[in-house]
Amino acid sequence: MSSPRPLDHNPLAEGLIDFKVRDPSLMVIFGATGDLSGRKLLPAIYNLMKQRLLPAGFAVVGAAIDDLDDAGFRKHASDVVTKFSRTQPLDPQVLQAFLQSLFYVRVDFSKLEDFRSLERKVEELDRTRHLGGNRVYYCATPPPTYETIVEQLRDGGLTKSKGFHRIVIEKPFGSDLTSARELTQILQRVFHEDSVFRIDHYLGKETVQNILAFRFANAIFEPVWNANLIDSVQITAAEEIGVELRGGYYEKAGALRDIVQNHALQLVALVAMEPPTSFEATAVRDEKVKVLRAIRPIQDGEVATSTVRGQYKKGWVLGEEVVGYREEHAVSPGSLTETFAGIRMFVDNWRWSGVPFYIRVGKRMPKRVTEIHIRFKRPPHNTFASARDLDPNAITLRIQPEEGISLRFGAKVPSAGLRLRNVSMDFTYMSSFLVETPEAYERLLLDCMIGDPTLFTRADEVEAAWTFIDPIEAAWRDDRPPLASYPSGTWGPPEADKLVQADGREWHRP
Repeated sequence: MSSPRPLDHNPLAEGLIDFKVRDPSLMVIFGATGDLSGRKLLPAIYNLMKQRLLPAGFAVVGAAIDDLDDAGFRKHASDVVTKFSRTQPLDPQVLQAFLQSLFYVRVDFSKLEDFRSLERKVEELDRTRHLGGNRVYYCATPPPTYETIVEQLRDGGLTKSKGFHRIVIEKPFGSDLTSARELTQILQRVFHEDSVFRIDHYLGKETVQNILAFRFANAIFEPVWNANLIDSVQITAAEEIGVELRGGYYEKAGALRDIVQNHALQLVALVAMEPPTSFEATAVRDEKVKVLRAIRPIQDGEVATSTVRGQYKKGWVLGEEVVGYREEHAVSPGSLTETFAGIRMFVDNWRWSGVPFYIRVGKRMPKRVTEIHIRFKRPPHNTFASARDLDPNAITLRIQPEEGISLRFGAKVPSAGLRLRNVSMDFTYMSSFLVETPEAYERLLLDCMIGDPTLFTRADEVEAAWTFIDPIEAAWRDDRPPLASYPSGTWGPPEADKLVQADGREWHRP
C-alpha cells in the first residue's frame, strides 16, 4: 500500500492526523447501495485506508435488498469511489486493498433469515480476520427502518459476540419530542446509550470543530466572547439547490425540522457553550445540553414576531431559470411546507443575556454557504470622524464551502488624511496547511470505530432541541405566521429582513 502522499511531503500537515484506532473492527452498512453510502461512506472509508487510519483486518459488509454478490458490490464501490472521492486520482494499490475488504449480503430487512445469513458472514470474517467480535452497524437507511433493523440485529444474533457493538443512525432523530423519545427507547432496547452514535455530519466539519479550539485555546478571544462585547450572532445555512428528487421527504420535514432542529441548533450550542473541563465526550456534551436548555422558549403569541417561514417560487439561480417549490417532483401544488426558516432567539444565561441569535436557513438562495457571523458592539466613544462609516468588528466562521475564519476590523487608509476602512484578516485551511480538509464522514466514521462520541448527538441533546422546536412547528402548521414567498436566487422573503431590522440590525451578506 502506498504512503499517504500529501502528508508525507508536507511539513505543515504534521499533527493533522494523530488519532489511532486501537481495536480491530468490522462495519456493516445497511443500505450499502444507496445514495448516502455511495456519495459519502464508501469514499470516506477509501480515504481512511489511504491515510492508513483503519485497523488491520478491517472489513465492510454491505447489506441491502439489491441482488448482488461480493464482485458486484465491489464494482459498485469502485464506481462511486472513482466518482466521489475527495482525493484524485485514486491510488491503484489502495483501491485494490479497499475493494478486497468489501463483502456483500443481500438482506430484506423484514426477513429474520436474512439477518441470520448476515450473522454467519460476519462471524466468518470475524474469525478469519481476527476482529475480536467488534462491530459497527451503520443505518444508511430511512428512519422508519431503524426499529426493524434494531430488532432484527438482536433476534438474528448480531449483538451477541464478545466485542463491542455500536449503531450509527442518521438524522432526523424523530419528527418531534415524542417520536424522538420513542426512537431512543427503541435503540436502547438493544444498545446502551454509549453505543448509540447519532451522526450529524456538520459536527465533523473542520471549522465546526475549530470553534472550540478558536475559543478555548486562544486567550485573546474567550474574554470578549460574551454579552459585554458581542452585539449579536447570525447563523446562515443557505443552499442554491432546490429539493431535487427529495420532494416527498421534504414535504414531511420542511426547513425547520430538516436543518434548524439539528444543524443550526448544534452550531448555537458550540458558539454559546461554557468551557468544558476537558475535551472529553461527557464534558463537551454536558455543556452543549446546558445551552440548549437555556434557550428561551418562543411562546405561542411570539411566534409571529420572532420567526419567519418562506417558500421559494420560480426565479434565477446561478444564471439558470428554475421552477418554484410547488412545481417540484412529489410536491403538492398547494403545499404550505417551508423551504426557508428564520428565527430570532435568546440564550438566557449569564454569558449571553440580551444577545440575539438569528438563524436563517433556506433553499434556492444565491449560493451555497454556511457560516457563523459574530458581530461586536461599537466602541463606547467615537474618536475618529471617519469611523462612523465603519461596520462593527466581526468574526465570521465559514463552515462551507471554503472552510476558514475571517476577522473584520477598521484600519487607517495609507494616505495623508486620517481615513478608516473595513479590512479583513483571513485564515483558510488550504493556505495554512496546504492540504484539503478531510470530509466530515472520515472523521466521524473513525470516531465510531474508536468509540469516541464527542462529535455525536446525545439523547438529551436531541430532546432539548425538540423542546424548543415543537411549539414553533405547531404554530407554523396552524399557518402562524402566514407562509411568505421569495423568488429563487434571493436571500429569502422580505419578512426575514424585517426580523433583524426591527432590532436595528441587518443580515450579514456572505
